[in-house]
Amino acid sequence: MVLCALRRQLLSRSSCGAWARLLQRQSRGCVYSSIHGFNQDEIKEKLQAFPGGSIDLFKQESGIAVLTINNPTRMNAFSGSMMVDLEERVSQLESWTDCKGLIVQGASGTFCSGSDLNAVRAISNPQDGMKMCMFMQNTLTRLLRLPLISVALVEGRALGGGAELITACDFRLMASGSVIQFVHKHMGLVPGWGGAARLVRIVGSQHALKLLGGALKVEPELGLQIGLADGVLVAEEDAGTLPLQQAEDWLTRYTKGPAPVIRAVKKVVLSGRELPLSDGLRTEKDVFGTVWGGPANLQALASKSKHK
Repeated sequence: MVLCALRRQLLSRSSCGAWARLLQRQSRGCVYSSIHGFNQDEIKEKLQAFPGGSIDLFKQESGIAVLTINNPTRMNAFSGSMMVDLEERVSQLESWTDCKGLIVQGASGTFCSGSDLNAVRAISNPQDGMKMCMFMQNTLTRLLRLPLISVALVEGRALGGGAELITACDFRLMASGSVIQFVHKHMGLVPGWGGAARLVRIVGSQHALKLLGGALKVEPELGLQIGLADGVLVAEEDAGTLPLQQAEDWLTRYTKGPAPVIRAVKKVVLSGRELPLSDGLRTEKDVFGTVWGGPANLQALASKSKHK
């Protein structure tokens, strides 16, 4: 896209060039564009032809949002229209400046079983498969780069594309009895939604090879051991605390405080992970400048709360 390239050029000249370039890569269509043979409107139209289920977004006044994969009759498998739904929900989150946390869950006690095979069979030619791959990589990359802290709440099973989705969150919590499994090998495939690249960053190449090559079932204990899970939620039926509430309580440890500060935290971590060191340092300086002398900083100075 000519306009996309021009915007990148202009942003690179600004005082916040490094962060601007990262945001530009995040923006819609700029991970893959027409240069790569990708037309987002075209693939969206194809995907919409395979309806079923929904991706539901619930925004709370606390600044914590809940994204629910809702297709329980098919173990929350992604239909074509749900892939489009997910992209639209990510767009909504990009526009919600008060958001500081996100919980991704599946409906009816299970996470997600990947792609709906009806849609997969219908777009099984290599050209359409590549376009779907690029569409979902765009969407999940934007999800991971959101300036908020996200956690996947894994209940039941996260299989195939569902396992890839959890890698696009900052953290993963596994409920008792849950399973994560990259089953792509059994389908004659490898991950195509960016799951392999993200998995290597989370657990390292050796564990990633085992999980992908062996299609291993990852239960909570193994998940904790290899670093794929950040916590295990134990059922508290007597206390009446549901897994979603447990996940929100867990996430609140990291999202407590003003939204601008939490969002700034995610931005500096994101830039440190994705940019060369010199660019990451300059970006950290730029983001620091957005909160230094801000309301939260001035209030903390007035109350001398640094060591509390």
